[in-house]
This record gives sequence, structure tokens and C-alpha cells, in this order.
Amino acid sequence: MTVVSGRAERAELEGGARRLILDHAARLLRSNGYHQTSLRELAEAVGIRKASLYHHFASKEEIVEAVVNDGVRFVYEAVAAALEAAAQAGPRQRLEAAIAAHLSALHGHGDYTSAAIKVFTFGAGPTPEGVRQSRRLYEDVWRGLVAELQQAGAIAPGRSPEALRLFLLGAMNGSIDWYRPERFDIGALAREFAALVAPDGGRAPE
Repeated sequence: MTVVSGRAERAELEGGARRLILDHAARLLRSNGYHQTSLRELAEAVGIRKASLYHHFASKEEIVEAVVNDGVRFVYEAVAAALEAAAQAGPRQRLEAAIAAHLSALHGHGDYTSAAIKVFTFGAGPTPEGVRQSRRLYEDVWRGLVAELQQAGAIAPGRSPEALRLFLLGAMNGSIDWYRPERFDIGALAREFAALVAPDGGRAPE
């Protein structure tokens, strides 16, 4: 039997229970979607009473919001780290690094990232502002990257940067339906995607 001897230990146990709930919620949301995932089903999957969920979350919406934000965060942090590591590289190489990081995180945290894509809309209610803000921050990373490509002459003049960003994010996120690690190499996919978006490569930073 585990004995909780202090505030730090108690917080660690509570944090572990919270993560366990979110892990199961992400799996159920990925499989069933928002409407078909109930708190009763989630509690049964975790192995606790439904009422016990409310010790950690105030509502189903709060659980879903946490899952979606984690899904976005996992990808955001991976892409930000990849771009920082490639800070001195050319725009085409930076694009390829960002695509590879996005795909790696997308499929490395499959339950969370797939749930984030599938349940961005919260039923009949409005999508929480916290979720919208997390998504906007990540989208801004790609707006900046597309702007770099344009400035470097890596994409054709006159192309819509917003359409290009939406196309690229849609193509990457759509891979949850067809990507299989035994069939595709993420590095090779990243090179192919980058070549489609920026065939000319662009000028390296001075």
C-alpha cells in the first residue's frame, strides 16, 4: 500500500492519476470522437467511479480541452526544437526539418494528436478559447516558415501563403489516415513534401 507522506508526494500521485485519465481519454476520443465518448466509459477504462473523475476535472469539456492542448503541444514543441536546431540552415532544409518533426510527433503521440485533430470542435458548444489559442500559436510557426520561404524565393511569386500553409498542414495531418511505419520513412516523406512546397530551395540565410 502506498503511503502519501507529504504535499509533494500527494501532488505526484494526483498528477499520475490525471495523466492516466488523459491517456485513456485520448485513446477513446481518437477511436470514438467527441459525442460517442462518455464520462462513464472513461471512468470504466481508468478503473474508477465516474464521480472520482471530478476530483481531477470539472467536466467532460475540460478533459477534452486538456487532451487537445496536449496533442497540439507535443507537435509544437517538436517543431520548435527542430527549427531551433536548423537555425543556420537554408529555408528548404528548415522546412524539411519542421515537416519531419511534425510527422514524428504526430505519429509518436498518436492518441493525443489524432484526438486533437478529430475533436477540435466541441459538440454543439463553442470551442474553448484556450484550445483556439494553442492552435493559433502553432499555426503562427508555419506562417513564419512560409514567410521565410517567400522571402528566400523558394516558392513561386504570387502564391497565397495562407493557402500554402493550410495545404501543408492538411497534408501532414491527413497522414493519420494512411501513414504506416512499415510502409513509409518519415525522413523520406519530409523530403518529398518539402520538394512539393519549395521546389527551388531558396537562398540560404546570409
